[in-house]
Amino acid sequence: MHEFLLLQVRDPNDAMLLQEVDCFADSLQCNSGQITVFDLLSGCPTVEFFSKFDVVLLGGSGDYSVAEGGPWMPPALQAMRELYDMGIPTFASCWGFQAMAAALGGEVVTDMASAELGTVEVFLTAEGQSDPVFGCLESSFLAPMGHQDCVVALPPNAIRMAFSGKVENQAFRIRDKPIYGTQFHPELNRASLIQRVKAYPQYVESITGESLDAFVEKCQVTDLQKLLLQFARSV
Repeated sequence: MHEFLLLQVRDPNDAMLLQEVDCFADSLQCNSGQITVFDLLSGCPTVEFFSKFDVVLLGGSGDYSVAEGGPWMPPALQAMRELYDMGIPTFASCWGFQAMAAALGGEVVTDMASAELGTVEVFLTAEGQSDPVFGCLESSFLAPMGHQDCVVALPPNAIRMAFSGKVENQAFRIRDKPIYGTQFHPELNRASLIQRVKAYPQYVESITGESLDAFVEKCQVTDLQKLLLQFARSV
């Protein structure tokens, strides 16, 4: 039975603090007590702390941007590099995907023209289709999405797994390391995506130009939680 570490970048009063834990637990078919949370806003965990866990999860962020950065960013990126050096199985979602990419030599920018929110069609690359983790998905699928920052250049040792109509780099696997990342949120389903978006309603108008009610009506059912389970079973 795996012990999971979830690295979060969320304020203590963030309404989605516990929801994120529950979503990962549901996807991984474990109880929330198997997931320990560490706040990257407080600094970089020690190597000794990291070594206590079998799998590390990197989640999203309601109010923080990899591209914008801040004084908390260098220690957070150092945490990504520690995970890489230690070779700890890691799955990075949304903000975590961007942070891991930036830490390992990729490039992240804020680009409202490429921002995505809602359920978005994503396509696997040939490498994604043959991958032991991403291969559990169809060649195209709907994914829960919510981002303004984009990874415009992958790290040199990353293999692109997926893309969408607006965003070239939707997922990667780090070559020779058990590290995966997705711009989309495989830990969310339709209900939890809507719950997440209602906690940050300002993004609905700024990204989609729609009312919250109109946006919710367009959200579709997704079936991506099996991706995290497949990852956990593979490590």
